[in-house]
Amino acid sequence: MTPNMMRQFWAVIESIQVNTLLQVNDSDLVQLLLKQFEARQPIDAQDTNTLNTYIQSRLPLIRDTAEARESVRTDSY
Repeated sequence: MTPNMMRQFWAVIESIQVNTLLQVNDSDLVQLLLKQFEARQPIDAQDTNTLNTYIQSRLPLIRDTAEARESVRTDSY
């Protein structure tokens, strides 16, 4: 996975609502993130497989990041 793909992937995560990241089951979240990424930048089958593996390995971090965003949003009110 290229550094550019990684930056774009994390930008996708930042663009998705926190509730979605926290409430969707793992399988649906992987599919959602893949679709959102591919909507921004079409990728080939090999990159899709690489991204799929990357997403699955980072699900706890993705959810932790979403929880932190939610905490910041809640604390600022």
